[in-house]
Amino acid sequence: MKQKTENKIRFHDALKIKMDLVIHKIYSETKNFPKEEIYGVTSQLRRSALSIILNYIEGYARNSRNSYRNFLEISYGSLKETKYLVYFSHTEKYICKKEYDEIMSLLDEIGAMLWKLIESKK
Repeated sequence: MKQKTENKIRFHDALKIKMDLVIHKIYSETKNFPKEEIYGVTSQLRRSALSIILNYIEGYARNSRNSYRNFLEISYGSLKETKYLVYFSHTEKYICKKEYDEIMSLLDEIGAMLWKLIESKK
């Protein structure tokens, strides 16, 4: 039982670290976006990326399995939104290929971890 709890905590911490890292990468990259995008792509990308971790944390803090799963699904939806915005930003040449690949790889890892949690809460 103790091992299962420790594994759950390590998984939770690893997921939060990846989420935090991707947010910081996105904030760093969006500082260089065109000024006319401040209320468009820049704002939307930052908000969607923050929504990934904020909904995860809020759900994790809930005492209800159903509520937790709902927040996981919202977090996963925000991840998909973020992935599209990163793709869009790359095609508009706001993000270089190297940073695009790094961010997308992190988002893929986070997505797989979130999906694993969502499936385990069915």
